[in-house]
Amino acid sequence: MFEYTKEGLPENITAVTVSVSEMKRSVVFYRDILKMTVVSETDSESVLSIESFFIILKKSQRVGFDTGIYIGVYDPFEFHRRMVDEGVVFIRHPERGPIGVYASFRDPDMNVLHAVEKKRKK
Repeated sequence: MFEYTKEGLPENITAVTVSVSEMKRSVVFYRDILKMTVVSETDSESVLSIESFFIILKKSQRVGFDTGIYIGVYDPFEFHRRMVDEGVVFIRHPERGPIGVYASFRDPDMNVLHAVEKKRKK
């Protein structure tokens, strides 16, 4: 009788794709507003990172969706204040939910992203 261990199982989510209509405008938002690092950039696809997580921006005519992406932040209230100062549109102000305090906002293509309270390691 053979018993599997953790080898061969998924370990984390490494990257997600977000559809964008204008690559340069979107890169500016993710790089300059959300402070992500540009890994690569072309007219049709750009890769940005935050810690060990990648967001792949792909040019598309179909934009304006809830991405389902929850970005970890230490303080959703401070994040909300900072993003409002940058002109970011929020559709949900910080509130408590089942996974912690979170807020929802839009990128330049009206895609919805979420910021959720990141638990600090003790």
